[in-house]
Amino acid sequence: MMPTVKETVSDAQSVANARVTRLIFSRLLAVTFVSTVAVMALWILSASLSARPSVSVSEYVKEFEASYHNVQTLKAEFTQTYFAWGRTRKESGTVYFARGQKMRWVYHQPEEKIFLSNGKQLFLYVPSEKQVTISSMHDIEDARVPLDLLLSHMKLSRAFSRVEFADQALTADRGDRVIRGFPQSKFKGDYRSVLIELSPQFDIRRLIVFYPDNSTMQFAFANIERNRPLDPSLFTFSPPPGTQTIHQ
Repeated sequence: MMPTVKETVSDAQSVANARVTRLIFSRLLAVTFVSTVAVMALWILSASLSARPSVSVSEYVKEFEASYHNVQTLKAEFTQTYFAWGRTRKESGTVYFARGQKMRWVYHQPEEKIFLSNGKQLFLYVPSEKQVTISSMHDIEDARVPLDLLLSHMKLSRAFSRVEFADQALTADRGDRVIRGFPQSKFKGDYRSVLIELSPQFDIRRLIVFYPDNSTMQFAFANIERNRPLDPSLFTFSPPPGTQTIHQ
């Protein structure tokens, strides 16, 4: 039986959505070290910094790095928006982080999927496609995405070549601060800069990554919980029966 026009259009849309998902996954691999540094460490800066508006960037960064050792886990709700070539794709869900290079991004809208690190491998699972893409942390490190280093140490000085205040770069909420980070020379081909909006309590409101092709990836975070007990099973993944496995 010949496919109907409606079926043909539906198939084409499914292929297009799958391509966008793969593109965003590749971008996530390229910027996870940026988002992870901000998500896991900026949230736990001492609120006393907000009472010292004249603090220098270097002092800010030193306190940022020194404060990380008190945080073992993080949980937050997130909205991720990708802008590229006149198109916008918005997704949302819940993200978890834990020491030992572990993270779990659970997407709820517009479709369910999971982006996970168990400390050794990265997994992208899309139930609607019945596929899981697996990448070695070692391979990703070779591809110039040092997830393991940044998940372990949270050093802004290692993530960025330079950090500056950029309060005029965004229309931020009253009382918020904005900082901008620039890539190390070896990462300049991956992204141009990163903007991070912080509340007076130093919770992240937004993190925006700017790419060389003029596309952007924005993360907005809410309902942040620090040092929440997390079940270790959150950072393990076993594909359901019938799932196709793709190794990158």
